[in-house]
Amino acid sequence: MSPIFRRRGKPAADRVVTLIGKPECHLCEDAEAVVERVCGELGVAWEKKDITRDEALHRQYWEQIPVVLVDGEQHTFWKVDADRLRRALTS
Repeated sequence: MSPIFRRRGKPAADRVVTLIGKPECHLCEDAEAVVERVCGELGVAWEKKDITRDEALHRQYWEQIPVVLVDGEQHTFWKVDADRLRRALTS
């Protein structure tokens, strides 16, 4: 396909990753390590949100944590695959 017609994503520096979890959650800690590493490599901003401090997030995600959002859209839950997250942030 011609580069003129290829869909271009946002530059990595313009992306935002949100990790939704809760304290003392080993899956959340594992997910945070992956998010921190991948975002650090790519220069992507990321934030962490705690479902125990936000009732709306708790209602929406309590069965899925940890949840990772990329630019506000759900990317994954439970286990974060570094390669898949990297592809999402660079495409």
